[in-house]
Amino acid sequence: QLQAYGGGLVQPGGSLRLSCAASGLTFRSSTTGWFRQAPGKEREFVSAIRWTNNSKYYSDSVKGRFTISRDSAKNTVYLQMNGLKPEDTAVYSCAAYPGTLILSSLRLAGYYNYWGQGTQVTVSS
Repeated sequence: QLQAYGGGLVQPGGSLRLSCAASGLTFRSSTTGWFRQAPGKEREFVSAIRWTNNSKYYSDSVKGRFTISRDSAKNTVYLQMNGLKPEDTAVYSCAAYPGTLILSSLRLAGYYNYWGQGTQVTVSS
């Protein structure tokens, strides 16, 4: 089970930190990703991390503003979101694959086996 939390309402330029906690499974050696879906739009890749080597990947739209990280002791993945824009408004979900996804796959939601419920992020003044 994955649980994502930390969303909320924030003004443009503000920050939020999302958390994705796992229970009943371990993130160790997994690939964990964040995806988002805005109303009327398809789900899109945001960021991913490979636990084996701590490699991190970002979509072009969030690169330089968002940072993904992990805490092995807490079995948790974080998404620090800075410089938020109205176009970042979406439901953010975390997902995990119990292994190492290759670069061409980790951006695709269909490769992830486990999903948490989403958390709403709204960026508005």
